[in-house]
Order: sequence, then C-alpha cells, then structure tokens
Amino acid sequence: MALNFPEDFLWGGAVAANQCEGAYLADGKGLSIQDVTPKGGLGPVTPEPTEDNMKLVGIDFYNRYKEDVKLFAEMGFKVFRTSIAWSRIFPNGDDTTPNEKGLEFYDNLFDECLKYGIEPLVTISHYETPLNLAKKYDGWRDRRLIGFYETYVRTIFERYKDKVKYWLTFNEINSIVHAPFMSGGIYTEKDKLTKSDLYQAIHHELVASALATKIGHEMMPNAKIGCMILGMPVYPLTPNPDDVIKMLERDRENLLFSDVHVRGKYPAYAKRLFKEQNIEIKMEPGDEEILSNTVDFISFSYYMSICESADPTKVAGKGNLMGGVPNPYLKASEWGWQIDPKGLRYILNTLYDRYEKPLFIVENGLGAVDQLVEDETGNKTVIDDYRIQYLNDHLVQVAEAIEDGVEIMGYTTWGCIDLVSASTAELKKRYGFIYVDRNDDGTGTLERYKKKSFHWYKEVIKTNGKSLKN
Repeated sequence: MALNFPEDFLWGGAVAANQCEGAYLADGKGLSIQDVTPKGGLGPVTPEPTEDNMKLVGIDFYNRYKEDVKLFAEMGFKVFRTSIAWSRIFPNGDDTTPNEKGLEFYDNLFDECLKYGIEPLVTISHYETPLNLAKKYDGWRDRRLIGFYETYVRTIFERYKDKVKYWLTFNEINSIVHAPFMSGGIYTEKDKLTKSDLYQAIHHELVASALATKIGHEMMPNAKIGCMILGMPVYPLTPNPDDVIKMLERDRENLLFSDVHVRGKYPAYAKRLFKEQNIEIKMEPGDEEILSNTVDFISFSYYMSICESADPTKVAGKGNLMGGVPNPYLKASEWGWQIDPKGLRYILNTLYDRYEKPLFIVENGLGAVDQLVEDETGNKTVIDDYRIQYLNDHLVQVAEAIEDGVEIMGYTTWGCIDLVSASTAELKKRYGFIYVDRNDDGTGTLERYKKKSFHWYKEVIKTNGKSLKN
C-alpha cells in the first residue's frame, strides 16, 4: 500500500512543561503538584519539594529552549506540542493577578517556534495543578477550581490569541480515574476517595473544559480547541461473551470523557454506571448548557492496548497505568508496556466512526534505556534502531487509517527530546530524538546530542511519510 499522508499533515513532537522546563521557582513561579512527587505522579507525595526530584531541573528547557527549538526546526517540525505551567502564570492558582514574567516566557517560546514556521499546540493543564489548589481546595473536587481555571484560560487566550491556533484543555483527562492526584490535583489519598467524590471532580473538569472551549471560540474564532484523552484500545481476552461485555464496560470508562466533549452531554450508559456504583453528581444550574460547547477535534495519546477478562484470577499487566490483562500475542517494552502498532489503526477508526471529528495523535513513543556512543566521525550519538522500528510501525498504521478514510490532523511523538518521566520521574526512560546528558543521580552536562532517530524522523517529515518502510 502506498503511504499517503495529507499535504498539510502536522508532523512534530510533544513535551510537557513540568517534565522539561525545570526552573521550578524561577521568575515568580509557584509550586505545582509535580514539585512534590519525586518518584513520579504515581509515587508518594512529599510535604515540600525534595532535592531528589528530577523535575525541579528537568532538562533545563526553560533556559535552553532556543537551542532545542532550533533542533526541532532542523528536523522539519510543523508543530510543537507543549504545555503552559499554570503556576508560572498564577503561582497559587487562586491569585487575582497573573505573573508577568511567566507570561513573557511563553511569549518568547511561541515566538521562537513561529520564527521557524512551527505551530505551537498548547495544553492548558498538563498534570501540573498549582500545589496550593491541591492543598487548599483538594484540587478538582472543589467547584471553585472552575472559576480559577476560567481566569487562567482567559488570561492565556488573551495573551497568546495571535500566536497559538491549536489548544487542548486537559491532558489525558480520563486518567483521573486511575491517578487522581497527578491528573486532578486531588490531595485526598486515592483509597479514601469515594466514587462520588471522584466523579464530582471529573464533572468539574468536564464543565471547565467545555467552558474553555466556549471562551476560546468567542475570543479566537479561528482557533481550534480540542480535548485530549489517554487512548487505550480494549480487547476481550477471549471470545467468551462475558469477556466481551467486560471489554465494553472498560471501553466506556474511557469513552465517557470523549463522549461528553464531542456530544455535549453525558451518554445514556452513564446512568447505569452511576446507579450501579452508587455515584451521585451534583450538577448546578447551567452546567448542561455549558457542556453543550463541543470541541473541534479529538486528540489522544497512544502507547499500548489492553485486554480485559471477566475472570478475576487474571493479573493486571506490569507498567500499564490503566491496568488491564496482558495480551499473549504482544511483546512489551522495558517498562512492561505492550507494543501494538495495529491498535493505533484500530483506535483511530473507532474514534472516527463514533464521532466523525478530526483526530490528532499528540503522544506516541517508546521509552527505553539509551546508550550514548561515538559514531565513525567521533560525534556522540545513540543508535536507537528499536525506536525507529517502533515509530515506523506505528506510522504505517496511521497511513492505513488514513486510507480507511479517517481524518487525521497530525502526529507529535512523545518526548521528542529526552525528558523526565511523568509516571516514574526517571530520566533513564528516554523517548527523544535528542539525547540530553543528564542522569537519574542528577549528574550530567545537559548537553544535547542527535540520536540516529533524529535523522530518520527528519527524512520522514521531508518526504511526508514516503520514507517509511511498509
């Protein structure tokens, strides 16, 4: 099959502010929830930042962004996905006046991207709720966060409306079900949260997201506002009808979020879900009207698929944030994430069949332990053929989905430059085309080196996918 990508396909890469910027207290920035999770978003929370938290320095993107954006431009990026650190703009989250130095940093970053013809794709809230909002209000459990988020959104829309065309409201919004502190800033321990507490917080986020979409359309008529979900195809472990029903239920747990974003209301199946799990949501007057403000496109991350079984003796797969049962037909990465390129084609078709809205793959990549070596010319590099193979195989399936008739806006690889892992706060779990000389013990020069995959991806973009091996 010929690999045909649209001429205006947005090729690029993705990062998150909290995983790359560092400078965690620079120029008036406040603390975020990331500053107190030294072992990653799934690990323990400390009362205050500790020196062993790799994110406090990250890869020093805050000070080196010009060097890094230049490297992205050399690869030919059409788009660069990043996030705004909420606590750089409103240090406490509930401030009434924004921090000008924080606003200036993103002005400079977006200008640098635009200088090279790279469109910024900006996530408004990417796992970095201001710590004060978590401690003082218990994060998104408190309805007042909708107002704080609205103030933040209006501020950045007004400031960057002439620089940013593509916006995402929340990163992997459905992950709050499994990671309530990292995803929702909920300070109450996960095992002490009731289902009603959790889904009330989810409701607040969904209302805030729809409100941001409404405000964005009013303030920036030419902008595109999207939702962002953790994309996770679910397969039945066997053809046993009980497994198929279990798959359906698990799939709906994720699709609930995109259903509300795209259809503008809670789906019919939510009534049964809420009834059977004794979930009560307090909906204020006007919430339903706000939810009717639907997104322009759906973006998602894709790293793996999972299986589900009605058999309670099956064990959840190691490393899978969203649980599930290991698929006996798939291999796994060093972190236990099962590798399933065809699952990307499957979820692209599933989402497009369901919604008929443009899709954007905004995260996909392979975390691996890379070895820095010298090439034949004496330059330092990484021979990451495993990453090239992974990305090639997934992009071939994107081309298959396009052939299927799916409308896909673009593709941004996760961690286009090495950064600190969200789930484990490691730097040895590398994703990038660019190696950053920093280690988990904090040593390293922070120098940047082009990996073999850097040159491979440059050719993929240059040929608009024609160089991929089918």
